[in-house]
Amino acid sequence: MDEVVFPRTPDGRRSSAALGRAVVADALRAVDPAAAEAAARETDWRRGYLPHFRRLVEAGLADGGAAGYRIAGAGLTALHVRMRLSRDGEDVPLADAFRAGADRPLETVEIVGSGKPERELLLPYRGEMLHGDALLRRLDAWVAGGTIEPSCAEAVREVAANPEWLDLSDQRLVALGAAAEMGPLPAVLGWGGTVVGVDLPRPELWGRLTAVAEAGGGRLIAPVSAQGLGADLLSDLAAVAEWLLGMEGPVIVGNYVYAPGAAYVRLSAAVDALILRLGEHRDDVALAVLATPTDVFAVPPEAVAQAADRFHRRARRARIVAAFSAGRLLGPNYPDADPDRPGISDSLVRQQGPNYALAKRIHRWRASLARRDGVVSFAVAPPTRTRSVLSNRLLAAAYAGAHLFDVEVFAPPTANRLMAALLVHQIRRPRPAASAAWRDEAVAAVHGGLWRTAYQPRSALGLAAVRGLVSARRRAA
Repeated sequence: MDEVVFPRTPDGRRSSAALGRAVVADALRAVDPAAAEAAARETDWRRGYLPHFRRLVEAGLADGGAAGYRIAGAGLTALHVRMRLSRDGEDVPLADAFRAGADRPLETVEIVGSGKPERELLLPYRGEMLHGDALLRRLDAWVAGGTIEPSCAEAVREVAANPEWLDLSDQRLVALGAAAEMGPLPAVLGWGGTVVGVDLPRPELWGRLTAVAEAGGGRLIAPVSAQGLGADLLSDLAAVAEWLLGMEGPVIVGNYVYAPGAAYVRLSAAVDALILRLGEHRDDVALAVLATPTDVFAVPPEAVAQAADRFHRRARRARIVAAFSAGRLLGPNYPDADPDRPGISDSLVRQQGPNYALAKRIHRWRASLARRDGVVSFAVAPPTRTRSVLSNRLLAAAYAGAHLFDVEVFAPPTANRLMAALLVHQIRRPRPAASAAWRDEAVAAVHGGLWRTAYQPRSALGLAAVRGLVSARRRAA
């Protein structure tokens, strides 16, 4: 059986840390050799990765922002050169996954929904179903509160004003990670579209997906492997590629995959190889990617200005906390703001680890490069109470207390429907590539307030977690 794996180190181990360090160093080497050497010399990658991922964004601002594209290209090249496919006990290049073809071709099953397609943009929010004027007021409130970027509100308003856009039956949305809580599958099926779902062959997972498809107004197309309904991208990569190459188009390849730990990097490498394969053999492929808000982004001056104003007007007790902690707590979000350069929003969370950071950066790099050549739906998604987040006790507590710092954490039904609306907008109204990668990434961002909060997120994380734990105990008492 083929399996996507990490390369072996000289001592024979398969190390995600060694792979991550090498890929980041090679990406930086394209524009900042000194930063590349610093990353390559990092001895404790699992705890020391944060500044190197920040530097990837800072270095990308060179040459008017064009350097970001060079970093993305170098990083992805380094990934594909190094990652391997284990085949019959031997390691071969990842690209070899497609050369021998699939040993076990996938079959196809189709599930047609019996529901009536929605013909109006509806957004579930705190027990209500917002639409019309109520939806527009909520968008205005989010903009005023710094929860979303104004370009996000503009895009959603345009979708609401053109409800015929919601019907994506003229496309095939390939949802890689179909069962993802942040994925658009429920919304697109509800609007009457066609979703080609790819996820692990687990009966309970496909039971949920089947129920959603049957209740919706669209249709779900799914693969059938030797294990049953579904396919594993780590071991069935060639079969999935052949199956998708035969799919009627045009197609939107949506990357919504997730796996815990080091498996996330392996899965992201497999998905990237699949995207390349489809792009080489089809000319009707668009790409859809959601970025995590807990990452580093270059952000517009307006976001920096709002954060600085909030920091200037912060409460007296916040000043006292910062003073007694010698600046470790409640520090300013943009301490080195320069009016002539975009701000750097650094919301990386150390506890999520370098594998998560690298997997998400792989997604961003591919979206950046694909934007120059075709249609890409890319948006920063909000902090959301997904199962994977809530499984981390610290993050769950921090999310519960985030509102104290002007950060809104979304419920999954709100987040995935909102991001699906942005997908519709970017497919119906594709925009040209920007000269700077960071400008593309800042459009329509739903960061939940992390870009515009007064405080550097990591300097407030512990206090938010303490408040969240206290609130949880009070509710339990």
